[in-house]
Amino acid sequence: MLCLIEIGSRGSRADAGRISPAGDCRKLEEGIPMRKTVTHMKWHQSQTETTVLYALSKLSAQASCVAMGSTIAGLEWRTAQERLRRYGPNLVSRDVPPGMARQLWRRLRQPLNALLIALAAAAWALGDRPAAALILLITMLATGLSFLQEYRATAAATRLRSMVTNCARVRRRGRVDADADGYGELPIEALVPGDIIALAAGDMIPADVRLLETKDFFVNQAALTGEALPTEKFSAPFDAGAESPFDLPNMCFMGENVQSGYATGVIIRTGSGTLFGELADQVAHGRPATAFDLGVRQFTLMMIRCIAVMVPVVLLINGLTKHDWLEAMMFALAIGVGLTPEMLPMIITVNLAKGALVMARAKVIVKRLDAIQNLGAMDILCTDKTGTLTQDRIILKRHLDLNGNESERVLRYAWINSHFQSGLKNLLDVAVLKHAELHGLLGVDAGYAKVDEIPFDFSRRRLSVVVATPEGRHLLVCKGAVEEIMAVCSHYEADGRCAILDATHIAAVNAQAHALNDDGFRVVAIGYKDVLADQAGGHRADETELTLAGYIAFLDPPKESAAAALDALAGQGVAVKILTGDNPVITRKVCREVGFDAGVIVPGTSLDSMQDAELAVLAERTRVFAKLTPSQKERVVRLLRGHKHVVGFLGDGINDSPALRAADVGLSVDGAVDIAKEAADIILLEKNLMVLQEGVLEGHRVFANMTKYLRMGASSNIGNMFSVLGASLFLPFLPLTPIQVLANNLLYDCSQMAIPSDSVDAAEIAMPCLWDMDRMFKFMLLLGAVSSLFDYLTFAMLLWFFDAWRDPALFQTGWFIESLLSQTLIIHILRTARIPFFQSRASVVLSVTSAAICALGIWLPHSAFAAALGLRPLPPCYWILLLPLLCAYAVSAFIAKRYGARLWTG
Repeated sequence: MLCLIEIGSRGSRADAGRISPAGDCRKLEEGIPMRKTVTHMKWHQSQTETTVLYALSKLSAQASCVAMGSTIAGLEWRTAQERLRRYGPNLVSRDVPPGMARQLWRRLRQPLNALLIALAAAAWALGDRPAAALILLITMLATGLSFLQEYRATAAATRLRSMVTNCARVRRRGRVDADADGYGELPIEALVPGDIIALAAGDMIPADVRLLETKDFFVNQAALTGEALPTEKFSAPFDAGAESPFDLPNMCFMGENVQSGYATGVIIRTGSGTLFGELADQVAHGRPATAFDLGVRQFTLMMIRCIAVMVPVVLLINGLTKHDWLEAMMFALAIGVGLTPEMLPMIITVNLAKGALVMARAKVIVKRLDAIQNLGAMDILCTDKTGTLTQDRIILKRHLDLNGNESERVLRYAWINSHFQSGLKNLLDVAVLKHAELHGLLGVDAGYAKVDEIPFDFSRRRLSVVVATPEGRHLLVCKGAVEEIMAVCSHYEADGRCAILDATHIAAVNAQAHALNDDGFRVVAIGYKDVLADQAGGHRADETELTLAGYIAFLDPPKESAAAALDALAGQGVAVKILTGDNPVITRKVCREVGFDAGVIVPGTSLDSMQDAELAVLAERTRVFAKLTPSQKERVVRLLRGHKHVVGFLGDGINDSPALRAADVGLSVDGAVDIAKEAADIILLEKNLMVLQEGVLEGHRVFANMTKYLRMGASSNIGNMFSVLGASLFLPFLPLTPIQVLANNLLYDCSQMAIPSDSVDAAEIAMPCLWDMDRMFKFMLLLGAVSSLFDYLTFAMLLWFFDAWRDPALFQTGWFIESLLSQTLIIHILRTARIPFFQSRASVVLSVTSAAICALGIWLPHSAFAAALGLRPLPPCYWILLLPLLCAYAVSAFIAKRYGARLWTG
């Protein structure tokens, strides 16, 4: 007697009389550190561990469906909707956008904010309540703006991702759009426990599944177990022991993907209730930090080190020279706040969100916002030729026997193979079916019935189907690459006769295939043989002693836009490398037609004997690799990254997924297989290099705007450090009061908030934007020294021309105004490599913001806030002298910037 097993996505409590899911998955032993895989997890041996997965594995297919409250025909549509409401969407926690509270907490706990809050607490403890309040205001402003932008960016990214959905083939009773087998496509998040799904090569396993029917079904479990080799799964009941759920041969789990074969299964658990969902935080494979991530991290750490050194030094100098340690402490804390790049998270988030929306208009959907940084830094793009250099519109043009004559018999064999295979139908299969339809071969299956299938895999590179013929024979028809088909053929058929396939015929076939390749055709061979009618099914061992019927030739016309796109990418500093599984001859033909200089084409067969160091050097200079396996594509991408390149990979097939994961930025298309879309960071709605070129351009723009803030903030902060240290040594009073330092910093931060809206010069986005911390540090020192020099000229003017020795408020106000105006001015100097205001103008928003901040700073000494800030009106002569000083500073900063650019870029 069977119990109804209730297993949901939320681990909900089972009703009375049902098996509780509390122990359906074994828990990790406490104290065992998690690794990137869960291969060696130790599980508790408990009474409850077999109540679900182990219990279901012992049941028959029919009984498993009954236990899940379903049938082989699938759930009723109404029942499925009720379960969806009950268990929620099929999403694991890491796929669910974080809520407002979680995002706010994540912003508050960042190191920069923690530093600011600590400084505010110190100011409060020392009795300077206004300074503490202003520090908190700065913290709230930076955190609030960053939170708001992240929340909006997350919402925008969610909307963009919804444009690209992974679907599953689901059998549900009551739906009107089902195919002849009762299946229809549904988004993966709509799946519920009890759904019957079909799985084929290229599919992601969308939930935890009990297999009901399989045929040569191999899955990759590397995401969960770390096991690189595919594992074959079966549907038969399993009553033997298993060390972990992954060892159950009739179970598949969310996070795995189908390598070959096909299967049907009943969903056991969805969403966070899956094994992957429960372990998502531990087994999720985080990509390595990008060059920009590392650069920003280094920049932040460098500024924190500056603060750690600067604050004690300023405290000691002012305490010893002014003899007021409390005031010195407050001033040192204010300097620490002034050196903190608190707007950095907000600037980065706004730039990324803005870039994602712009790229969406260019038909480029960003799945991970931070991938835009890598796209902007990408200097090598590896791609297959199909759909990028060609139209991805494959047409069957020839169906020939071994004498080179058109043969309807060869076409009929090809049609039988493509029509009856239940795995992933590729573009070649679609072309065969369309061609047969045009030539009136529809209905050819009226006398045929499918018996079995031997699915395609990348080691055999062929696919076979077994059909029952109208005469009662069982016929095996095999279709695949020419070399692989001839390797299993012993005879050939031509002109109605069959003979032994000897070396002469093999040479003739190779010559004909080579000639077709030279003309740009992709050639696929067809073989067949009779098999025993009482045989249980087709097996790989049956693919021997075949008769070679002939071959079919496909044409994929070159894409008209390919040449222009390649030129555009080259103009942006992106080198294109072709990594294809096709043969070298047809690859060279396509490259020649689109004007791409292939050079020496390296075949995949020569890679296995090379050491990594040798292959890395070869990959640097090689533009085209042909006949590559999936692992070879991944290896080439990985080695190029190891040579300090930022590598993108564009692919859409099962064989592309390893390379997509290995690349700095993985790119796929909306029509790709599930595993390719899952592995990609960016999805192109149109498989076109021109679309990608526009995305690269936007990536350059986003990267350039982010680095503007780093250059501006770094140079101003270093300059202020030099100025504060020097002024503290010779002045009998503080150069600025703590409240003035904080107010100045707040106004400067506000002037920088509009940087993400700024335009970028064409020269700035012409080439990849690579991070160079050494160059950044030298730039900071040079521009900081120039800034500090003009600060000292301001000191001299105030002290000797206006006799500010006896009037601290006059000195402090004068430097407050000069510092604010010069820092705001440097935004416009550093935002462009051209002459600011004349050859290149800032965006309207940035210009208005800068003018408003300058006007506010000039107004403050005359406002009602002047007394609280310790400011006073300045004499008219000050403004007359300040104007040429600022003009000289602008010219000097521009010259220094140009000099540094020439010196450090060679």
